[in-house]
Amino acid sequence: MSASQTLGGPSRCGRVLGPSLDKIIKNAAWRKHSHLVSSCKSTLDKLETLSDSALSDPTSPLLGLSSSDAEFILNPILLALDSNYAKVAEPALECTFKLFSLGLILGEIDSNISNSILYKIVESVCKVGGIGEESVELAVLRVLLSAVRCPCVLIRGDCLLHVVRTCYNVYLGGLNGTNQICAKSVLAQIMLIVFTRAEEDSIDVSLKTVSVNELLEFTDKNLNEGSSIYYCQNFVSEIMSASEGVPDLKLSQPGPVQELQNGESRVSKGEEKEEVGEEETKEGVESGSSGISSKIREDGFLVFKNLCKLSMKFSSQENPDDQILLRGKTVSLELLKVIMDNGGSVWRSNERFLNAIKQYLCLSLLKNSALSVMSIFQLQCSIFTSLLTKFRSGLKAEIGIFFPMLILRVLENVLQPSFLQKMTVLNLLEKIAGDSQVIIDIFVNYDCDVDSPNIFERIVNGLLKTALGPPPGSTTTLSAVQDITFRHESVKCLVGIIKSMGAWMDQQLKIGDSDLPKSFESDTSAESHSTPTAEDGTVPDCELHPEMNPELSDAATLEQRRAYKIELQKGVSLFNRKPSKGIEFLINTKKVGDAPEEVASFLKNNTTGLNETMIGDYLGEREEFSLRVMHAYVDSFNFKSMDFGAAIRFFLRGFRLPGEAQKIDRIMEKFAERYCKCNPNSFTSADTAYVLAYSVILLNTDAHNSMVKDKMTKSDFIRNNRGIDDGKDLPEEYLGALYDQIVKNEIKMNADSSVPQSKQANSLNKLLGLDGILNLVSWKQTEEKPLGANGLHIRHIQEQFKAKSGKSESVYHAVTDVAILRFMVEVCWGPMLAAFSVTLDQSDDRLATTQCLQGFRHAVHVTAVMGMQTQRDAFVTSVAKFTFLHCAADMKQKNVDAVKAIISIAIEDGNHLQEAWEHILTCLSRIEHLQLLGEGAPTDASFLSVSNTETDEKTPKSAGLQSLKKKGTLQNPAVMAVVRGGSYDSTTVGVNNSGLVTPDQINNFISNLNLLDQIGNFELNHVFAHSQRLNSEAIVAFVKALCKVAISELQSPTDPRVFSLTKLVEIAHYNMNRIRLVWSRMWNVLSDFFVSVGLSENLSVAIFVMDSLRQLAMKFLEREELANYNFQNEFLRPFVIVMEKSNTAEIRELIVRCISQMVLSRVSNVKSGWKSVFMVFTAAAADERKNIVLLAFETMEKIVREYFPHITETETTTFTDCVRCLITFTNSRFNSDVSLNAIAFLRFCAVKLAEGGLVCTDKSWDDGSSVSIANKDDSDVQSFTDIDDHGSYWVPLLTGLSKLTSDSRLAIRKSSLEVLFNILKDHGHLFSRTFWIGVFSSVVLPIFNGVCEKRDMHIKDEQVSPTSKSPHPDGSMWDTETSAVAAQCLVDLVISFYNVLRPQLSNVVSILTGYLRSSVQGPASTGVAAMFRLTGELGSRLSEDEWREIFLALKEAATSTLPGFMKLLRTMDDIKVPDNSESYTNTETCSDHGLTNEDLEDDNLQTVAYVVSRMKSHIAVQLLIIQVISDMYKTHVQFLSAANINIIVEIFSSVASHAQQLNSETILQKKIQKACSILELSDPPMVHFENEAYQNFLNFLQDLVKNNPSVSEGMNLESLLVAVCEKILQIYLNCTDYHYVQQKSADMPVTHWILPLGSAKREELAARTPLLVSALKVLSGLEGDSFRKYTSSFFHLLVDLVRSEHSSGEVQLVLSNIFSSCIGPIIMQ
Repeated sequence: MSASQTLGGPSRCGRVLGPSLDKIIKNAAWRKHSHLVSSCKSTLDKLETLSDSALSDPTSPLLGLSSSDAEFILNPILLALDSNYAKVAEPALECTFKLFSLGLILGEIDSNISNSILYKIVESVCKVGGIGEESVELAVLRVLLSAVRCPCVLIRGDCLLHVVRTCYNVYLGGLNGTNQICAKSVLAQIMLIVFTRAEEDSIDVSLKTVSVNELLEFTDKNLNEGSSIYYCQNFVSEIMSASEGVPDLKLSQPGPVQELQNGESRVSKGEEKEEVGEEETKEGVESGSSGISSKIREDGFLVFKNLCKLSMKFSSQENPDDQILLRGKTVSLELLKVIMDNGGSVWRSNERFLNAIKQYLCLSLLKNSALSVMSIFQLQCSIFTSLLTKFRSGLKAEIGIFFPMLILRVLENVLQPSFLQKMTVLNLLEKIAGDSQVIIDIFVNYDCDVDSPNIFERIVNGLLKTALGPPPGSTTTLSAVQDITFRHESVKCLVGIIKSMGAWMDQQLKIGDSDLPKSFESDTSAESHSTPTAEDGTVPDCELHPEMNPELSDAATLEQRRAYKIELQKGVSLFNRKPSKGIEFLINTKKVGDAPEEVASFLKNNTTGLNETMIGDYLGEREEFSLRVMHAYVDSFNFKSMDFGAAIRFFLRGFRLPGEAQKIDRIMEKFAERYCKCNPNSFTSADTAYVLAYSVILLNTDAHNSMVKDKMTKSDFIRNNRGIDDGKDLPEEYLGALYDQIVKNEIKMNADSSVPQSKQANSLNKLLGLDGILNLVSWKQTEEKPLGANGLHIRHIQEQFKAKSGKSESVYHAVTDVAILRFMVEVCWGPMLAAFSVTLDQSDDRLATTQCLQGFRHAVHVTAVMGMQTQRDAFVTSVAKFTFLHCAADMKQKNVDAVKAIISIAIEDGNHLQEAWEHILTCLSRIEHLQLLGEGAPTDASFLSVSNTETDEKTPKSAGLQSLKKKGTLQNPAVMAVVRGGSYDSTTVGVNNSGLVTPDQINNFISNLNLLDQIGNFELNHVFAHSQRLNSEAIVAFVKALCKVAISELQSPTDPRVFSLTKLVEIAHYNMNRIRLVWSRMWNVLSDFFVSVGLSENLSVAIFVMDSLRQLAMKFLEREELANYNFQNEFLRPFVIVMEKSNTAEIRELIVRCISQMVLSRVSNVKSGWKSVFMVFTAAAADERKNIVLLAFETMEKIVREYFPHITETETTTFTDCVRCLITFTNSRFNSDVSLNAIAFLRFCAVKLAEGGLVCTDKSWDDGSSVSIANKDDSDVQSFTDIDDHGSYWVPLLTGLSKLTSDSRLAIRKSSLEVLFNILKDHGHLFSRTFWIGVFSSVVLPIFNGVCEKRDMHIKDEQVSPTSKSPHPDGSMWDTETSAVAAQCLVDLVISFYNVLRPQLSNVVSILTGYLRSSVQGPASTGVAAMFRLTGELGSRLSEDEWREIFLALKEAATSTLPGFMKLLRTMDDIKVPDNSESYTNTETCSDHGLTNEDLEDDNLQTVAYVVSRMKSHIAVQLLIIQVISDMYKTHVQFLSAANINIIVEIFSSVASHAQQLNSETILQKKIQKACSILELSDPPMVHFENEAYQNFLNFLQDLVKNNPSVSEGMNLESLLVAVCEKILQIYLNCTDYHYVQQKSADMPVTHWILPLGSAKREELAARTPLLVSALKVLSGLEGDSFRKYTSSFFHLLVDLVRSEHSSGEVQLVLSNIFSSCIGPIIMQ
């Protein structure tokens, strides 16, 4: 033992080599291997002497030894390996392994380095693997892997290939399964090492150990012998870890490879990886672009290229079933898969590597795509997935071809797919679907690209077809189980796709929110989301570098491209139906130029899926444009030096000849012309070519159409073409050759496929000219032989690759704008909806239905967030329908799951659901309904109809579903209706009440209710509670929808329910704390709802709703509100509207009670709400139900008495509302107490207002009154200006009272008048001058306007209709008492505030004279008294003008009624008043005419009666006017000017003359007397009137003349006085003697009898005597001169008086006095 320890000497290499050499010596056959043994011995001796030198030789292959020593020492190992003897080779292999794994060998190993001992050793190791020993095989694998793994050795070029090939051979021909698996694992590990290094361009990289299990995913599972996998995994892991501890010497890069750098500390692997990662990538890009690549990358490239070539080896025709070849091919593909799965960014960024994929790997995929060996197909798919997920940005064109070829071809085959192939494809799609960025990129780069196929669209449609299964009636090779598996898988893929779209959208929106810079956006989107496929976490190909083509990256351009493509496809499909229409459409939409050449080129290139038959039809048309296109089409071919048959074949590649002979004729004619033009020497004329062409077409049809039984022979063909060359024959050989060509090889279009494809796939394939490609590689399912695809076809595809790479299509677009999803959804929503719905409908498999519901959820998420309303609603409605809540008896578990999905949608996407909420809330409403039925709780309807108890307090849950059976509820109509079911859209469940329900159905229903127990109240309520989290737009939409559902619930004719209504109240509670803006938008919706339901005809429902509103309002009023906001007012508005519009007294009463309760309990919180409160009470005040009025007033009383300060604390305008409300109460007709109290409250309000109980605001009140005053007294004005602000509050109060004064109830009129004037009197000192003017014109005057105007009106009416009865004053006509009070108050007011109100005097006077104009005595006396009081109080303060105004007004009052009165009297002229005796004599005579005299007389008498009464009041008024003027004059004579006195004189004069005029109407008087005696009325006091008039006139004049001589002289009043006296004498005389006038005029006195006077005359004379006496006294009182002056004019009257008869002696007395004392002295002189 001790000896062996020292074997090999002190050096490290020696310690490894010693024991091995010793073993070789022991195992070697002395004779056979004598040379080897001696070599070993000498080496051992040499090793004893060697120790590690401090300076290592850079050229030496062994660490610490010189170059020559190393070669010497390694020589025996080489010999041992070459010996081909296992016992010797094994220790040598062991030794080599140790040297490699301990890092003792270093240097570059390459065939180019001559005499390299290391190269020879590696070669020998490779060779020794073939000696056929299991253990040797494994040892060789171990050495080779450790050599490649060793960081101190770089195996280059051919040597590396040799190593790979050796492992390959072990795999293919290994002695047992385990060895083969080991070989495969080692190969895979070598690939990982080589390509990880190439990626980093460095030897020192951290490496991943390969997973053996994964390697056996597709193949070689049969090699597994028990624990082989475990063994192989350990085998590889051991070798990988053995090299971990190598010394800190590594092959330095990129200096000369042999140089060793000492003392360089080893960087830890992780750091190394990262650090190198960045630098190396850049360097890789540079080196790649300059075409020089480092050695490491060179080797990688070489290995890759060779692997691809290995994978393309095809078996020969002789030995088609070459299994080894197939295994070789498979393993190459598996290794390529390992490389691609682990490939990193170098494959994208380094041109050379990218081209390697394009040139070699894609070609390999292409060639192998023809094989139907399952494992190869799976590997191809797997490699393709890697390419797609990681390297798609560089392989746009290639993916565009492989996707349809590998994947869509299989996916779209619905009827006869290979099960495994299709499952592979579906799994692949599922994987792709999981990577959102891939999905988006596919759509952006293919579906939005005109030159590319619509891959995304085809995937979705293919999945839909698969999900729907083979169409009914078609024959399929699938078993039922396989079909279902396909269906479920494809639904899973569709769900994956929509889920990815949602994930991508969410991510982009998040990024958008956090405002990342643009370029960073696309990178993060990739890294954080798409699932890295590489095991070591390398980032898949998603850093799509938007900067590659920034101008095309935005969604707007994509939108245009997508739209362009869709329009183009529309044109193409139109062309495929009606070619000329299609071409026209394409030209109009600018997809094709309008020149025939451009159209021809479009048809010829046909990249867009035009139908070849249609192209042929179009080219054969005879319209001018089509002809020109056909000519251009044919002229675009170049047939130069082409054989005729080949030319026709070439020509007919692109379209199918039409069936119509004329069309063929036109095309062939042109073809012949073109052929002859290109080949002038071929035929003598174009005719020949034309006929021959026709013959060829006929021959082709004849030879290849199965319908033709008798085929044309060669001789027939030659015979048919005799003499066509200008009468000569064409050479027979030529025709014979042509015949052979056509019979052997049919002339057909590119697209004539041996496998029929579905039309849609066909047209879509066309988009890339794929039909050709797909048909080249023939896809027969049966063909299991790995024969390669036809080389010509492959070349054709490679050309296409090249052609594409130049086009725009090679530009790869990255998108970060979520708008692209709109287009994607437009493509996929229909298929997804169909697939999910059908599956959900047909399948009961829980897994499948859950998938579908997931799909629905994701679809709703995407469509909702993208705002795609139609699509969103379609998905939501579908799920809602699948809940089957509308026909609960048919429910299954999947329907309950649908309910859960609905709830999830509501919670997850609530923010974007908008109108779709309605469906969701309807579902929730139905669930609740079913649950209640299940619990056996009484329905809401029973609450709503029986009593108005709150429906919230539902009966306690009864013992679950048993109750349904026990309680005999089976007869419950609600349950019956539900069990019967209804359609989804019917508002309530089960509206149709017909049809019986079987017990089975009931039992089903009960068991289904059990199912519904999975959805608890918590889930239901969660949706509503969650509403707090909805954004401001969403909550409004939510509330709108809930209102709709609530209304439909409540309006249900059979079964009104309140579930949604109670939820609305909850929602409002939950969301009350939202910002005001949102809350008011919500409330707009809610208040409309409350109003419409509050006005509902179903009383219980309305009551319930109003109560709900009350609860809400109470809650809302708990919130503080600041001044000048209007939210409370808005909140309470529904109460107001319902109050005003509701027809049911109960509701109105309820509202009044609610509002009362709310206000009184939350009085301090009510702010802007007062407005609504008062509006409700105002409406209540006007109500027709007494109890409502009283109820409201009770609260109103409380508010005003106790809470008045609250009303006005925030908003003073509420004071106005309060006043309005009180005024409405004053109008209440039920209870005058209410009205009087209201008036009292108004007084109280005024007091408060005057005390300044309101917060001042800046509003000033000015009613625009036109009265303007000069501010005579500034100080006066200033002291009141500050109250102007309050003006606006006084106005409603005062105008309200002012209007009340015309109430129909006396007490109210009086009370309001008193209160109004008291307020004005008490608080008038607060009003400014302008405000007083306003108040006067808008409050005070209107009171009296009514009075005066109405009276005038009546007078006018009466003039028109004299027969009408005396009018009764209506409500607005005051009684005498009120008039008196009003006038009194007005005068008091004017007197009190005369300073301010002086400008209003004229108005006041006109009001008072208005009283006088009245034809009634009462008001006139009121007016007179008021006028007298006014002048009495103000006398000294009135100016001359003001006096004048007063007198003129009185004059006008006196004279204005005269014309009307006289007109009235004239009506008497036509009336005959019968004597009492006459009245019954004529009755008989008139009776024939149908009218008795009696009728006429009655009528006349009535008129007379009216006239009499009018006369009496007229006279009374006139006398009052005289009276007041006399009194005024007496009192204020000192203030009156001459002018004013003159007016008084005029008044007296006019009244006196009017009185005389009346008395002179003798006929009238007689009529009136008669009538009065018949009617038993007193006569009108006409004589008295005259007497009074003259008496007053006389007294006035006498007084003036006596006491005011200056004035009387100026006005010559004495003569007037005398004239008046004369008039009086004359009147008296007229009365005594009728003939007086006539006599006087006669020349001669006539003697006649003097008869004594009648009794009536005597009475009259007696009445007139006092006036006469006073007149005579006046005359006698004249001074002597005056008397003398006037005697002549009245002397004869005195004489006549002496003659007359008198009723009393007084007259004679006075007369004698005059004669004696006055006339006597004159005579005596």
